[in-house]
Amino acid sequence: MSVRASHILVADSAKAHELRQQIVEGADFATVAQENSSCPSGRNGGDLGVFGRGQMVKPFEDATFDTPVGALSDVVETQFGFHIIKRTA
Repeated sequence: MSVRASHILVADSAKAHELRQQIVEGADFATVAQENSSCPSGRNGGDLGVFGRGQMVKPFEDATFDTPVGALSDVVETQFGFHIIKRTA
C-alpha cells in the first residue's frame, strides 16, 4: 500500500501547533508550507509524492498511514523536528 502526502516541517512544537491551527481555520496548506517549512519540499507546497511503508521514519510513516485522505495529522515529532502532515491520496 502507498500513500501520498504533503508536510510542513518546523523546529519548534509551538510553531507547529500554531501553523496547524491556521490551516484548520482555513489557511492554504501549500502556502503555509512554502512560507514556513524547513524541508526542501516546502517549495512544492510540502508535497512528498507517493511512498510506501518503510520509506519514512516510523513516527511520520505511522501518522501518515493513520490519517484519512484529505485530513491533517496531529503534530508529529521526529528526529528532524515537528511535522504537520496532510494525506493527499
